Amino acid sequence: MLGYNFHNFYEMVEHNAKEKPKKTLLFIDDQKTSNLALKQKTDALADFLYEFGIRSGDTVALIVANSEEFIVSLLALSKIGAVSVPINTFLKREEFEHILNDCGAKLLFSSATYAKETKRLFSSTKIEAIIWTEEYEYYDDKNLSYKSIMSRPKGVYKTTKRPAIDDLACIVYTSGTTGKPKGAMLSYRNMLSNMVAAKIAFKIEPNDRFIVYLPMFHTFTLTIMVLLPIYFGSSIVVVRSVFPFSNILKQTLLKRVTIFLGVPTVYNALIKAKIPWYFMWFHKVRLFISGSAPLSEKSLIDFKQKFTRGVLLEGYGLSECSPAVAVNRLEKQKPLSVGPALPGYEIKIVDEEMMELPLNEVGEIIVKGDCAMQGYLNKPESTAETLMNGWIRTGDLGRLDEDGFLFIVDRKKDLIISKGINIYPREIEEILYQLSDIEIAAVIGKKSELGDEDVIAFVQFKDGVTEPMSELQIKKYLKQHLANFKIPKHIYFSKELPKNATGKVLKRVLKERAESIASDDLETEIL
Repeated sequence: MLGYNFHNFYEMVEHNAKEKPKKTLLFIDDQKTSNLALKQKTDALADFLYEFGIRSGDTVALIVANSEEFIVSLLALSKIGAVSVPINTFLKREEFEHILNDCGAKLLFSSATYAKETKRLFSSTKIEAIIWTEEYEYYDDKNLSYKSIMSRPKGVYKTTKRPAIDDLACIVYTSGTTGKPKGAMLSYRNMLSNMVAAKIAFKIEPNDRFIVYLPMFHTFTLTIMVLLPIYFGSSIVVVRSVFPFSNILKQTLLKRVTIFLGVPTVYNALIKAKIPWYFMWFHKVRLFISGSAPLSEKSLIDFKQKFTRGVLLEGYGLSECSPAVAVNRLEKQKPLSVGPALPGYEIKIVDEEMMELPLNEVGEIIVKGDCAMQGYLNKPESTAETLMNGWIRTGDLGRLDEDGFLFIVDRKKDLIISKGINIYPREIEEILYQLSDIEIAAVIGKKSELGDEDVIAFVQFKDGVTEPMSELQIKKYLKQHLANFKIPKHIYFSKELPKNATGKVLKRVLKERAESIASDDLETEIL
């Protein structure tokens, strides 16, 4: 059993401000924020939110870039007991609308960077106001300035009841097989368990410094790279954008970063890049963590040969598990394995009847522990299919060896992972079906040379269509409704897509066809 020193996120901030008030918690460019300053900012925002009418159990959404404002907002909501809904900032207005309506968000924090997609959400959702975390062009009683809020005279609001450890902390949206995002409900216990377990596995110390450049809305970044260092009194180096990547290396070196989180795309780039000798000589990174997709064995070997002073550990997780489940250890790693279960968690491999399989046999991965979500918001049937007697059915296939190390054999049937981001084909297919010319659409992932995946679409037009849409026209339509990372790299047209006896498209055959097409063929293929 894992033990917890806190019951919610705000208590972590409160503890740090009391024990080490002057210690710098956040480094952002040339700005430093101490533990005490973070508490004061959190209290100030919580005062305003309470006066605005936010109460325990209310949902508040965040469409916010990496920033101090993101962190303060999350912590202030925790003080009140409101539920945070961090949303993928790459989405488009229609996608935001669905999530905001599903969770019933009362208030939205938004970066002005995303104003094009967020400023008109009042008309189609229940949000009462937007708090703009960056300078915005127009303020009124519904468009509020974060900066002005934080400069108000300090309030007198005092919480009478702090959130309990089993209260709902966050709702994290992850797409399902239907294509519509599902809200995984994570309690404080769920997320705190990940922090405590990861601290043990990674041997985290107060003098560690974490660099955060991957989006904070991502569960792994949020739990392991933002909240974990706050829990254990470490420090966070916040980088607002991945680009230029040279700035990430610069901040890693200058701020003496010790914990570096990345995805395979990042590590493959680091392997190929010409890294300055002084970085290799003076950097303080002791631990590189990789998640979201597997690294090839060659990449693991090449990285170890190039970065001799830090250990690269691969892990495995999913949003429904808050999210980390397993990770290789500092003292022992196995190539192509994602390591044993984190402390306090249990992993089993089962068959279709949920019967446990012997070691090294392939079956579905199921997970049990304090990390297991409370369920999917407003989706009891999906919850019942995924959460059984405390076990999370991941839908992923894997095997366990004699040392308890987990090897991922395959992922969920249709899931595509591109640059560390999950993409669900059904969501793209539903938009394609809105086009009157299209009879059948199928979306798959095609492996790239770096082990990443490209989104590929196959389209069959309706009989009688004399002037079918071009690939460019279809992509232009998709871009109006979907985030850019979901847009297919190639769209291939077919007179007849392969189907089984029941009329279901055989995606296995389409994958084989896609692999047979030269990767450098940039022209639309007629199959």
